[in-house]
Amino acid sequence: MNDEFPLGSYVVDTRTGRLGQVMDTHAGYVQLRPPRGGIEWSCPPSAIRLPSDAEAEAQIRIRPQAGAANGGRAPERAGGRTGGGADAGGNAGERGRSR
Repeated sequence: MNDEFPLGSYVVDTRTGRLGQVMDTHAGYVQLRPPRGGIEWSCPPSAIRLPSDAEAEAQIRIRPQAGAANGGRAPERAGGRTGGGADAGGNAGERGRSR
């Protein structure tokens, strides 16, 4: 790994101007990932540079905490059920008993 661009550091791909986080190196290329996640891309080490403070601040945002977007509630499960452990009839304590 290049000591100038250690894992986890942010760099700019000078070919596109995109900011990326250094994730790995492979076959002579640096693997970069967008700051807020997404698909990684390969960049030759000769085409990366450190970002200016303004570039980093403009593109790196603190991700909201989980649940903040929905008022702190847990995300709803598929099918609309949010409770756990109940069967389709809502009888959590009735499993295994004959009716």
